[in-house]
Amino acid sequence: MTRDITVTVDGKPETAAAQDRTLLVHWLRDTLDKRGPKIGCDTGNCGACTVRWDDTLVKSCMVLAVQADGGTVETAASLSEEDGSLNPLQQSFKDHHALQCGYCTSGMLMTATDFLDSGEEVTEETTRRALKGNICRCTGYHNIVCAVRAAAEERP
Repeated sequence: MTRDITVTVDGKPETAAAQDRTLLVHWLRDTLDKRGPKIGCDTGNCGACTVRWDDTLVKSCMVLAVQADGGTVETAASLSEEDGSLNPLQQSFKDHHALQCGYCTSGMLMTATDFLDSGEEVTEETTRRALKGNICRCTGYHNIVCAVRAAAEERP
């Protein structure tokens, strides 16, 4: 069955059709052309599709699009400053070479943002624990951890 759903995505209300079985990641990418969330594993293991749904960090391959009807979804595209420039975390990823192929980057950024917003003490151990649900096949995580910690130091 197909029905129209309305979800506020990155601050903009979006209405489009969704089948009852369509995963949120596929609806965001295929229907709305939102390319931030990546399709990695479709099993919730890799974290490439991580978004914030109603202020909760979720792997969008584990949520049906119809479940998000009436809600709010933030993708990595929502992280940029209003003028389009990189936010401090994104800039820190760039400055610390925390990405290579970029496939995991949007999920890492969303997870790191959620972690930094949590108010938890930012140490190497807590940062690695926060990021453990995100797989990066390129970087070895060291530079990602450094980037998150450096961004935390810049926060007020």
